[in-house]
Amino acid sequence: MNEFKGFPHGQFSRLPLPPGFLTHLLPLIDDLNELKLTLFCLHALGQRPNGAVPYLRRRHLLSDDGLMASFSPEALDEALTRCVARGTLLTVDLTLDETPEPIYFVNTPRGRSAVQQVAHGHWRPADEDEVEILPERPNIYTLYEQNIGLLTALIAEELRDAEAEFPAEWLEDAIKIAVDSNKRSWRYVRGILTRWKNEGRHHETPARPDLEDGKRFVSGKYADFVES
Repeated sequence: MNEFKGFPHGQFSRLPLPPGFLTHLLPLIDDLNELKLTLFCLHALGQRPNGAVPYLRRRHLLSDDGLMASFSPEALDEALTRCVARGTLLTVDLTLDETPEPIYFVNTPRGRSAVQQVAHGHWRPADEDEVEILPERPNIYTLYEQNIGLLTALIAEELRDAEAEFPAEWLEDAIKIAVDSNKRSWRYVRGILTRWKNEGRHHETPARPDLEDGKRFVSGKYADFVES
């Protein structure tokens, strides 16, 4: 049996569960693969921006390494068939990429409306409407532990403040720069973030920002010897 290592530090991302999932749908599901696929589809379709009609193609599912680690293509097709037969997923055939194929919607009011519109030729997905199944973005605590070092209570508090202050992309990029520069310290990462906040992201790969910031306050012949 593969051992679960535990959930990481930080806030948990929310899995959007439609009303009635726990009380009406879950008691009906009697197959593990059907349950896993149902939860995965809810997660994947929940990433869709507001205003778009979410749907999935079979190739979206096949391309996800996390999902397919526990599914063979045949088992996936069987689980899809069960989800459609259960009524959890709605399907309609369309010709996409010059090949007829089913596309899948969750059986919600928006999903039912989309299926009706497609059936009457009033709505047709375009390439830009496709759902991109994104990997779960690692939170700042996971990034720190994987790239910098052990997490302490003091560092965890600083990370929480940084997560509220800076965009997630900045945090990821700053930690990557610290690793690439072999400067694995939160002080170095914080120096990069502060520099970007004050001067903008036009300095994409600042060389030792904490050193540069320190030099601003030192002049004369010893300026070049200031250490970070």
